[in-house]
Amino acid sequence: MSQGHTDVSVQVDGAEARMGDARACTVREVLDRVGGKWSIGIIVAAAREPVRFTELERTIDGISRRMLTLTLRNLERDGLLTRTVYPTVPPKVEYRATEMALELYESLVTLTAWAERHRGAIAAARDAYDLEHSRA
Repeated sequence: MSQGHTDVSVQVDGAEARMGDARACTVREVLDRVGGKWSIGIIVAAAREPVRFTELERTIDGISRRMLTLTLRNLERDGLLTRTVYPTVPPKVEYRATEMALELYESLVTLTAWAERHRGAIAAARDAYDLEHSRA
């Protein structure tokens, strides 16, 4: 099997896919966004119930305020989250998963369950590989 072309993209009738004037995302762009380091945790949290910025900041270990802000904006831009600002002092902001994100959530639950079931086997395989290749 050739390894020369591994780009995952979608083309329609040989032309770049377009929806109105907006360029359609390639499959790779979508997977990069939803599979990003921080996106999965945010989507999982927002799928359960509306969540606030500070809750996400506490829940997602290791994320900086700036990265959380950028990731939330990107997920909102992509239609995976809705942002609601309530007119209170101080302002209350909540993030909710959209229908599209809730559909994705089901796949993430399946993927997470798979990772839980196989993490021990993967760790054992890594150890065996490292042991075998450390002798070389």
